[in-house]
Amino acid sequence: MLFVGDDWAEDHHDVELQDETGRRLAKAKLPEGIAGVTRLHAIIGEHLSEDDDATQVVVGIETDRGPWVQALIAVGYQVYAINPLQVARYRERRSVSGGKSDTADAHTLADMVRADRHQLRPVAGDSDQSEAVKVVTRAHKTLIWEQTRHMLRLRSALREYFPAALAAFADLTAPEALELLAKAPEPASAARVPLTRILAAVKRARRHHAAVKAEAIRDALRADHLGQPPVVTTAYAAMVRAQVAILTTLNTEIKALQEQVRTHFGRHPDADIYVSQPGLSAVLGARVLAEFGDDKTRYASAKARKNYTGTSPITRQSGKRKVVLARHVHNNRLIDAVGLQALTAIRASPGARRYYDQLLARGVGHRAALRQLGNRLVGVLHGCLKNKTIYDEETAWPNLTERPEHAAA
Repeated sequence: MLFVGDDWAEDHHDVELQDETGRRLAKAKLPEGIAGVTRLHAIIGEHLSEDDDATQVVVGIETDRGPWVQALIAVGYQVYAINPLQVARYRERRSVSGGKSDTADAHTLADMVRADRHQLRPVAGDSDQSEAVKVVTRAHKTLIWEQTRHMLRLRSALREYFPAALAAFADLTAPEALELLAKAPEPASAARVPLTRILAAVKRARRHHAAVKAEAIRDALRADHLGQPPVVTTAYAAMVRAQVAILTTLNTEIKALQEQVRTHFGRHPDADIYVSQPGLSAVLGARVLAEFGDDKTRYASAKARKNYTGTSPITRQSGKRKVVLARHVHNNRLIDAVGLQALTAIRASPGARRYYDQLLARGVGHRAALRQLGNRLVGVLHGCLKNKTIYDEETAWPNLTERPEHAAA
């Protein structure tokens, strides 16, 4: 077998080729793209016999996506995506000086897949449909995070010179708030906005009790507050106009991408299983599917799926000391989605609610209880995906679900 360590950068790859004894057969700096991949295949081909095939080549690289990785998988190489933290710790086995170079990292990666690939995770063989769901859901979530960042910047600016706007608009990303702030970003001009214009903006946002809400906004904008000198107010107003324009665009693109998420997710064969889970809507279910992938061999058990999620605890034991802690290294997007699922599930599932209440009764805090509930829900999802069945409340919570006749008794 041949073992390749690939330390990648944006425009090149440092690679090292080893045999089964760890002897270096070749090393090179290859350009990104077709020319680089072609050269890599040529280097590997020089050391493969006629009877060997591509599966005899094992590649270690610090990423699991991109055209380069897809090209390696397409040929038939065994590709292992290795966490950079693992590479850093493995590097320390050979040297504690702290020295680092790209060629040394390529050597380390080759050593890892040669000696310890049984403890590493190969790149998942997810379907193209799953990859498409991942692309749109990650883009959608990233825009939501950007929306939150710009909303907080807008809020900070308004607090400095226009506190009346914070009193008038509970949600600064709402359409009526952005429309009115774009037209009147200064306290004086906002106080002169007629009720009819405010009412029109509220109606365009399709709010219930539009007249009442319009009057509340008008009164808040006309209330007396501390302010800034005119020249400073003008400067802040220019900043607010820019933030409002960005948020308006983000709102439009988030809505458009959300439709793409629903469309791609709806085409996936496991979509019905995901949306049957308590707390998972089409959008949230798409996020969970995107991060788990759909490779049937990726998770050997429910425990493996829970460990990947980051909801299962870790144990640290030394002598008589034993501590159980929450995992801090995890997929941020996945743990966020599962946490939202758990929060929603306590309102949608009687079994989930009772499990959550039992944890609280034992003295477990709210966040820890949600994490444990999320861990349980991941196990339920794993069983449904494995057996190709939709969620069933009594099967999921056999000892927790209180049936109506028992409740009445």
